[in-house]
Amino acid sequence: MHFQVEGDGEPAMVLCDGLGCDGFAWKYLLPELKNRFRVVRWHYRGHGKSSFPQEPGAIGVEQIMSDLEKVVEAAGVSRAVVFGHSMGVQVALEYHRRCPERVQGLVLLCGSYGNPLDTWHDHTLLRRAFPFIREVVEHNPDLARRVIGKVLRTDFAVSFAMKAELNPDLMRREDMVPYFDHLAAMHPVAFIRTLDSLKDHSVWDHLRDIDVPTLVVGGERDRFTPGWLSRRMAEAIDGAEFLLVPGGTHTAPLERPELVGRTVRRFLNERVLKS
Repeated sequence: MHFQVEGDGEPAMVLCDGLGCDGFAWKYLLPELKNRFRVVRWHYRGHGKSSFPQEPGAIGVEQIMSDLEKVVEAAGVSRAVVFGHSMGVQVALEYHRRCPERVQGLVLLCGSYGNPLDTWHDHTLLRRAFPFIREVVEHNPDLARRVIGKVLRTDFAVSFAMKAELNPDLMRREDMVPYFDHLAAMHPVAFIRTLDSLKDHSVWDHLRDIDVPTLVVGGERDRFTPGWLSRRMAEAIDGAEFLLVPGGTHTAPLERPELVGRTVRRFLNERVLKS
């Protein structure tokens, strides 16, 4: 299990990535955070520098939460502001449910409280297709890895994502390439098993019990986690702040880094450090 600690200062900031990510979304937030605080970054099983477990049942929500608790303990963190991007929002929320005494605040970026396959592109198509995708990958892992890796390393894959899923007027191509490089190198079984565990996971019933300062950031044009879903989550959390990033998509922290960075900085100064 890979984790690293950078910077100094309290409270600590714990960053939880999205599915298939190894930290690319924090590019513009990270420098400011580690200049003021101790920042803990970590990789889920089978992601980035963390190894891929061979046991079929060794990847899932329970393992993610156990790993996060161990990482926080190993880093010597007593209380933290937990950041989540995409799937990391589910992770951050579940961590608060299980360890509320260790959470001083939440920053939830472009993610859902649960059941992500039900709202992807405002459609249930991916949920219906997922069993077939899972079966293909599980039964042909080596072939899937070769094909996916080859496709994701093409200029076409990056260009298609920039035009179809992101805002090409705001997103820098060089900021997206690291994500594709990591995804191409990642074992597809790790991706599928992680998603399989998270697809039916929800923290909706816990939102009303969140009692720490919370900032929710959504993208106006996000098709993975629609803006209305981010707003609904913010409205369900007592006292939560909500920012809908104009023109932003699922990578809003990279598309409008100044706006997101300024909002996070003010939130930390006014809501967390003064609480």
